[in-house]
Amino acid sequence: MKWAAIFFALVAVVAAVWFIVQPSHSRTGVQREEGIALSAGALATVKLPNSFTEQEQIGASAYDAVCSACHGRNAQGQDGVAPPLVHKIYESSHHGDMAFVLAAQNGVRAHHWEFGNMPAVEGVTRSDILAIVAYIRALQRANGID
Repeated sequence: MKWAAIFFALVAVVAAVWFIVQPSHSRTGVQREEGIALSAGALATVKLPNSFTEQEQIGASAYDAVCSACHGRNAQGQDGVAPPLVHKIYESSHHGDMAFVLAAQNGVRAHHWEFGNMPAVEGVTRSDILAIVAYIRALQRANGID
């Protein structure tokens, strides 16, 4: 009986230590990098690729013009505004390129995050959206999201 109590006490201590040393998370569930400064309100640290293709560069410009106001610089997200697009939820096996196209064209109901619904994006063409998707996918690959 004494050994069982010691065993359970040890398990409780290990569990407590594990819980304490876990990385901090924001209220939206996005992991914040420790030791790396994030821009004000950013939800994720994003490493940039060494280079972009021509389509990805066009997408970066289009993203900056129509997406960054909500989704933040380099798709880092903004606390209380919109999620980071460089996140495993948006990997191509879960949200294919067409999901981005439809979201931009039609808007989308909130289903993974607590930021509210995304409205349709006015004034972007399908080719603009596909270039933006190419840019986002390049950012994702540079950050280990395939």
